[in-house]
Amino acid sequence: MSSPPFVGTRFVTVTTTYLEIPAQAQFRPAWAQWRHHADVQVQIAHEPLPAFYHFLYGTVGKDYYWRDRLSWSDEQLYTYLGLPSVTLLVLYLRGTPAGYVELNTASDEPGTEVAYFGLIPQFHGRGLGKYLLSVGIQQAYVDGAERVWVHTCTLDGPHALANYQARGFVPYRSESAEVWL
Repeated sequence: MSSPPFVGTRFVTVTTTYLEIPAQAQFRPAWAQWRHHADVQVQIAHEPLPAFYHFLYGTVGKDYYWRDRLSWSDEQLYTYLGLPSVTLLVLYLRGTPAGYVELNTASDEPGTEVAYFGLIPQFHGRGLGKYLLSVGIQQAYVDGAERVWVHTCTLDGPHALANYQARGFVPYRSESAEVWL
């Protein structure tokens, strides 16, 4: 394993769980109070700017050791985000970006991957994560997905795995590795 591009302080065991919704009939959305709430909008970013993506990725993922995309140049991000296989949905609360879901139909496995998903920390605890994940899964099915999959790890938020399972995701693989944090 090569060293990450940041200074770590310790090795930890990280368990990654892969989950799927193998058929749309198993999807259990959580619309709660947000579906028709005037202050909440989820919009597809049809022309996502690299700086805006860096903001979302960095802000949502900073407490969970998201590092993969921090080293991507603006050109790399612009090219990636412009792929027809990538959909970026941004959640706004009263006009302020609150989180996002990134879908990818051309990832490592068949189906649509929820590549990244999360809320900015100030928006935790309001039920917005359940709602945003539901919107993302619904978008995947609207776009023709037959299977939606995701992976989460023990570094992610304490409610991530439960939220995925409550929406209908079922685990199909797990793996553990030592990582340098």
